[in-house]
Amino acid sequence: MAAKLAELEAEHGKAIAGGGEKYVERHRKRGKLLARERIELLIDEDSPFLELSPLAAWGTNYHVGGSVVTGIGVVEGVECMIVANDPTVKGGASNPSSLKKGLRAAEIAAQNRLPTINLVESGGADLPTQKEIFIPGGATFRNLTTSSAARIPTIALVFGNSTAGGAYLPGMSDYVVMVKERAKVFLGGPPLVKMATGEESDDESLGGAEMHARTSGLADYLAHDEQDAIRIGRGIVKRLNWHKQGPSPKPDYAEPVLDAQDLLGIVPTDLKIPFDPREVIGRIVDGSDFDEFKPLYGTSLVTGWANLHGYPIGVLANAQGVLFSEESQKATQFIQLANQTDTPLLFLHNTTGYMVGKEYEQGGIIKHGAMMINAVSNSKVPHLSVLMGASYGAGHYGMCGRAYGPRFLFAWPSAKSAVMGPAQLAGVLSIVARQAAAGRGQPYDEDADAAMRAMVEQQIEAESLPMFLSGMLYDDGIIDPRDTRTVLGLCLSAIHNGPIRGAEGFGVFRM
Repeated sequence: MAAKLAELEAEHGKAIAGGGEKYVERHRKRGKLLARERIELLIDEDSPFLELSPLAAWGTNYHVGGSVVTGIGVVEGVECMIVANDPTVKGGASNPSSLKKGLRAAEIAAQNRLPTINLVESGGADLPTQKEIFIPGGATFRNLTTSSAARIPTIALVFGNSTAGGAYLPGMSDYVVMVKERAKVFLGGPPLVKMATGEESDDESLGGAEMHARTSGLADYLAHDEQDAIRIGRGIVKRLNWHKQGPSPKPDYAEPVLDAQDLLGIVPTDLKIPFDPREVIGRIVDGSDFDEFKPLYGTSLVTGWANLHGYPIGVLANAQGVLFSEESQKATQFIQLANQTDTPLLFLHNTTGYMVGKEYEQGGIIKHGAMMINAVSNSKVPHLSVLMGASYGAGHYGMCGRAYGPRFLFAWPSAKSAVMGPAQLAGVLSIVARQAAAGRGQPYDEDADAAMRAMVEQQIEAESLPMFLSGMLYDDGIIDPRDTRTVLGLCLSAIHNGPIRGAEGFGVFRM
């Protein structure tokens, strides 16, 4: 685990470094703050900032981090979604990865009723990638208007360029602050205007901060410099009259009795070796106090009730990897109970999927697995997911994987996720190829089979690693296991900005 954490820290360092020393220095010489420096000044002193998707674009041709920083921070006591362009990376231009990252941030803000603050300095779209971002990119502006309609405030602090389609970002925000002599907001710059109309113009008359504050009315506030813009932004949040619809974290909760340091050694290097998830639960919940539900039934899945930072939660955690019919029915009942009591659910993944074989097919594993997936899909209480170890096949779905809408999903460095394990997938392909050759009456090339299996195993192993999946935005970040409790506490607090109400219309079915 230590080696994986060191590798993770190195990759995070790449995101923090932005476009590199050359472009950071150029940015500073212009008297500008870096994206993370702007965030640090914006949020309340000594308050945490939960950065999301820091490894977006990992494994692609784009810069790690995706030219944008997103996360949840507290501003004047209000939890806000903060989205900050990183102008040291291609001028903050949007590429496919940064677009996905921004859309995920907007989704989290909408689901959890978080005001959004955009720290804007972007040259618009990375034009060579327009085929991948133009069509889906429209959702960025739609999300701003739907948030406003839902009475979730949106604020834009414009520090530099916000041009072309990007001009609609401040244009569709509830509150707009522009920095004098720095902010430039226009649909078409001087060259485009010259080409389209023959008109001679300059940046300031077309889209300067003073013009928008005095003439067009797009700017609600004119800031003297970046620090002033941030001060004004904090003032706007202070006057929002914003109230969480749920409780804040309780100050009198008990810390876990068990040491979180031990979390580094609980997940075996070989994920085929099972581990007891109670050892994890006891190190993340308040007072290490966990009331297990149905402990003698469906023992490959641990379920029960606990508190985390004072918030009640229900926990589902894989114990032996495989999900049988009993575990599926147990999970279904437990999820329905959580919806009866409006209790958020935490899913701790270490599963190879649902059991296969004649006995289990005849015993109804498909319908029982479907019950669990149905319950997860139709549950209305917030879900949190943490991938600790394996998360393979339909088990990933049943344990509330990305496609099932968890409010937040994080992975440990030890996690792996794919349709099945590398060796199993390669073995299936080998069996199919062998049977096809036999059906044609042809000899089977064992050397080619061995080469194919090795290639497939290597590919699937690489594609199942957490950094690969995080780079594709299939999680909200890879976290140090020791930080799990803190991260989940921040998420639960954010979730309680909105109402928490379970599914209605039916009670609990005993399967």
